[in-house]
Amino acid sequence: MVDSHAVVVGAGIGGLSAALALHRHGWRVTVLERAPEMREVGAGLSLMANAVRAVDALGLGPALRRGGHGEAPGGIRNRHGRWLSRVDASEMIRQLGTRALGVHRATLHRTLREALPASSLHTSAAVEHVESAPDRAEVRYQGPDGTHTLTADLVVGADGLRSRVRAQLWPHHPGPVYAGSTTWRAAIAFPGPIPAAITWGPGAEFGMVPIGDGQLYWYGALNAPPGGHAPDELAAVRERFGDWHDPIPALLAATPPDVVLRNDIHYLAEPLPSYVRGRVALLGDAAHPMTPNLGQGAGQAIEDAVVLGAVCAGGAEGVPAALAAYDEQRRPRSQSVARASYVAGRFGQQLHNPIAFAMRNIALRLTPGRVALRSMARYADWRPPAG
Repeated sequence: MVDSHAVVVGAGIGGLSAALALHRHGWRVTVLERAPEMREVGAGLSLMANAVRAVDALGLGPALRRGGHGEAPGGIRNRHGRWLSRVDASEMIRQLGTRALGVHRATLHRTLREALPASSLHTSAAVEHVESAPDRAEVRYQGPDGTHTLTADLVVGADGLRSRVRAQLWPHHPGPVYAGSTTWRAAIAFPGPIPAAITWGPGAEFGMVPIGDGQLYWYGALNAPPGGHAPDELAAVRERFGDWHDPIPALLAATPPDVVLRNDIHYLAEPLPSYVRGRVALLGDAAHPMTPNLGQGAGQAIEDAVVLGAVCAGGAEGVPAALAAYDEQRRPRSQSVARASYVAGRFGQQLHNPIAFAMRNIALRLTPGRVALRSMARYADWRPPAG
């Protein structure tokens, strides 16, 4: 292959996954990260069956299985601890082909980073302008030693929710909007077997996911106005969730206050008409930020990366056709998952009307677990491209 050069804007999970996918297909990759160091801000995440297959396609499955935790099936409870829906482990594997994997975001980020040449990773690199012509693309960025311009055969915009690349190349798009919920997250040391499970209360949700190495990730989500913050965020979580069923009080008691993160949830209410402009492709949250209600945000970004690497395997000369194929394959699926995630949140965590809440819970108790798993399988039933 003639030397093919890709610039990836953003070194989050999506950006590093894209860089690795392209690197594995023979591309020379430059990753530009505006932060002064390469690290992932966050707590934990669940890689559903589709995402597990995607990290396998990147060659990282064995390392992540060693560093993560194969989720013990749990289900959904009410705030008093009564199970509304249970997940059977054998049925889950039969339908989805594999267990989900709980992993610390930092573990996934480090595993991706270590699979790339160190020389391809650049920090304190704030991208200011991206330009795409039919035969090349250019990226101008501000580095520690001044302004630089890179010429590339492909530019990948993986710069997250507030993507500068998206704003520049899709200037009339309204961008992300507030979904109506705020969330707290933390990864903590916690002994003992805990199932991956969520609990619903009126307009509220608490989830817990083992992530390996004696650690557990928890989150709490709540209907709230945007922009809220508390002087002590852990105290705010205890006030809202501290009287819910065990082991929630114990998890909060084991949480150091300084590890709690709080973020409002945003999504694209108006989907993008394309993920591609010339030789620039958007990926992950830059393309399709979604609510977390299906646990698919990171998984969809890694899927994007695997598909992008596969369609670009022919190198620089085939980029226009490759990006058309990328958009055709990725936009319908990722936007469908984003819509489904938003709807799941409206009928799950955000539901607060007492009558609707009670009817939903009754319906869950009457629905066989295998039926609930089939609805999950709709989004987890994805395979990487062959080759």
